[in-house]
Amino acid sequence: MDLILWRHAEAEDGPQGDAQVSSDLDRSLTARGEKQAARMAAWLDRQLPEGARILVSPARRCEQTALALGRKYKIRPELGPGASPAQVLELAQWPLGKSPVLLIGHQPTLGQTIAQLLGLQESECPVKKGAVWWLRSRDRDGHEQTVVVTVQSPEVL
Repeated sequence: MDLILWRHAEAEDGPQGDAQVSSDLDRSLTARGEKQAARMAAWLDRQLPEGARILVSPARRCEQTALALGRKYKIRPELGPGASPAQVLELAQWPLGKSPVLLIGHQPTLGQTIAQLLGLQESECPVKKGAVWWLRSRDRDGHEQTVVVTVQSPEVL
């Protein structure tokens, strides 16, 4: 199974204080973020199989990132800010899912999920804004393995 984790592109700074939680979901991409999303989407569109499921956090910045790809997607609250790696992996049906899954979400959740799958400490796997981590589950001699297929950053595409 392929699990593709895409962190939303650069977004506007959020408000501080009491308004922070309620309007965090409303933050939009910056002009730079829109360019990051477009570059990564162009690369992903060439790589992703047609049958890939695309699941997106309800945050505006994540949906804007998904829109750059130009494919059908579903908004899933389980990918919102503060989600746990367990929620992410359950939603993706890792590692038993039949089709590739692209999840568009947030830090630190994506980094924590990657760290868990690769046996790293949670804090050891930051994910840059707009970057993609492509992981694959495989069975080798009866042992489940997670393989890093590629890591891409929009700045190098």
